Amino acid sequence: MTHRARHTKREDFRGEFLELLGLTLTVGVFVLFVVRPEAGQALVHTFATTTAGLAH
Repeated sequence: MTHRARHTKREDFRGEFLELLGLTLTVGVFVLFVVRPEAGQALVHTFATTTAGLAH
């Protein structure tokens, strides 16, 4: 016999919060790369130079 766990309001709130956080981050990345493409290019350049510095 299986046991079904009940979802508490706290779990529902946490799920809704994480969904809102993910949506906010997605919109932020979209704005960063579409509205301000130079900011995205600078971020990629910084990441690439940092990674290259770690490799040597």
